[in-house]
Amino acid sequence: MSEKIQMKLGHSPDADDAFMFYGIDRKKVTSDIVDFIQVVEDIQSLNKRALNKELEVTAISAHGYLKVQDDYRIMSCGASMGEGYGPIVVSKEPIDSLEGKRIGVPGMLTSAYLQLCIYADGFIPVEMEFDEIMPAVQNGEIETGLLIHEGQLTYKDAGLELFFDIGELWANETPLPLPLGLNVVRRDIDEIYQREAHRVHKGSIEYALSHKDEALDYAMEWGRGMGHDVGEKFVLMYVNDYTVELGKKGKEALELLFNKAYEKGIITEKPRLDVLEG
Repeated sequence: MSEKIQMKLGHSPDADDAFMFYGIDRKKVTSDIVDFIQVVEDIQSLNKRALNKELEVTAISAHGYLKVQDDYRIMSCGASMGEGYGPIVVSKEPIDSLEGKRIGVPGMLTSAYLQLCIYADGFIPVEMEFDEIMPAVQNGEIETGLLIHEGQLTYKDAGLELFFDIGELWANETPLPLPLGLNVVRRDIDEIYQREAHRVHKGSIEYALSHKDEALDYAMEWGRGMGHDVGEKFVLMYVNDYTVELGKKGKEALELLFNKAYEKGIITEKPRLDVLEG
């Protein structure tokens, strides 16, 4: 039997990530050769940790992968992809353009920011913690905000106006899903441990989907005050068939996102999509 090792596993403090990793955290899915140590931080912090190769396995923005592809491989499980929905841009008062507007963004390495750059020009990004953006728009600190996570569902309750929905713009152009998050594993780890990380991750996702009620109860501990109905809707928006297995359409969606960014000059080279299959 191979020697048991420890692997740091990064994920964000969000209900959808918690749902995915319920099986691992509660020892419903285990490994004989790997002990996983959970590192829970916002996605921009995880992106930065990946830049420094601090985590063996981590959630990362699809955008962030562009910066770490020499050090990490994409796992075919664990992706967050939206079908007809995604990050949104909101304001306190109706607006007709982002030109010259300050917009709160949840990190320059987030997929939401990359997608904003694809669909808009002339704005002034203000990097903020993702959960500080909506209050900052409400109190007039910034004119507009780029919302991810549950803000996509709760912005109306905060009295904010929708300017545009990136997921909707994407869906108008292609039937492919909108790539947001990925799980990656470090290249310098022996193949046996890479594959074991993949097996356990996928098993945890499948366990949660087949034990939805108990996994949702656990996930709502990370729900930042969301009601159960909103929490369930949010979780199941981003834990779907593409999360279990990226598949052909998921890979094509990543290629399309990166091609759009390349064609607009946002990125200077096209990435290689090295996907570790189950």
